[in-house]
Amino acid sequence: MKRVTVLSKVMAILMLLTGPSLLAQSGGGGGGGAGRGVGAAGDRGGIDRGAERGAGERMGNPDSTRGAVKTPGELLTHNTHLASKLQSLLPAGTDLEQASQGFKNLGQFVAAVHVSHNLGIPFDQLRARVIGPPSESLGKSIQALKPEANHREEAKRGEKEARDDIHASEATY
Repeated sequence: MKRVTVLSKVMAILMLLTGPSLLAQSGGGGGGGAGRGVGAAGDRGGIDRGAERGAGERMGNPDSTRGAVKTPGELLTHNTHLASKLQSLLPAGTDLEQASQGFKNLGQFVAAVHVSHNLGIPFDQLRARVIGPPSESLGKSIQALKPEANHREEAKRGEKEARDDIHASEATY
């Protein structure tokens, strides 16, 4: 019994001495650069441009601070070039802020807009499958909604168009 008490006290003292320094360590890698391509599961920022850049910067928002991840809708309110491009691909009267809600990142949203436009799939139906619940990949959503389409190629095409659009908007942003 006495050993347990002494051991508990020693552990508590060690935790007090090392706890703050352990909490202060950030680890460096973060979660931002884990994925590849547009909207990868571990990628908070959309398109992976390297783990050394901040999440907001990867999404076309160079003024953001590291870790301050903005929603796709917030990014689109500041990036009018990209917003107008997407607005032209969606049905008239679509509210971009509302349409982008639920997507993990800007890249995933832009890719879904392109796929919807390219294949003539109603955006609301594609959005519902991609954001869920349960959420599906863009490819599986295409397969379910347009079985005759080559879902893998169409998902890649939408993701490439998203990368191109985001990259082009960064130049004008």
